[in-house]
Amino acid sequence: MFEGLRTVIYPVNDVTKAREWYATLLGQPPYFDQPFYVGFEVGGFELGLDPNGTPGAGAGGPVAYWGVKGINAAFARLRESGAGEQSPIVDVGDNIKTAVLTDPFGNAIGIIENPHFSTEKVR
Repeated sequence: MFEGLRTVIYPVNDVTKAREWYATLLGQPPYFDQPFYVGFEVGGFELGLDPNGTPGAGAGGPVAYWGVKGINAAFARLRESGAGEQSPIVDVGDNIKTAVLTDPFGNAIGIIENPHFSTEKVR
């Protein structure tokens, strides 16, 4: 039934600021850029910004984890970009490491370094 995750949508209260923050963080402009929705392609998936949602509504709720190759560098880059720390880098076992940060708009950003997950399986 499910083919895999495709899109994560973050609600934001200022889509212009959010677009610029994510474009800088990702090093690329959005592929879809409208006043009602901004979409970035990230490794075969979509990160969407929704100006009509309630920012921070995801706190305590589900967290999408973005795969990274080097969690220490990714964590540092996010912090330098202005993301807050929700939970530090933790080795959850079997050399899998996770952390959760928050963007300047209150949304949780999970990152995961999982040496057992192959991006070859994606797509």
